[in-house]
Amino acid sequence: MDKNELKLKSRNLEPVMRIGKNGITESVYSEVDKLLKKRKLIKIKILNNSPIEDKKEAIADIVSKSNSTLVSIMGNTFTLYRKS
Repeated sequence: MDKNELKLKSRNLEPVMRIGKNGITESVYSEVDKLLKKRKLIKIKILNNSPIEDKKEAIADIVSKSNSTLVSIMGNTFTLYRKS
């Protein structure tokens, strides 16, 4: 599946996970892993109260640790995909 198809599919998705005041912890990585195994395509929102200073760096970290592909970033929301 190419990126454009994934972007189209992700438009109607609601965020299945929100990163808040605790920032990115080990539980975030394990939850992302579980969600990707179950759904393949997930949307995650970084809330305004999150202590994350560099969003792009944080997203890149999640992508590399979850072995997934970044589909898109829109504002504070990003979409990840991983083949099963």
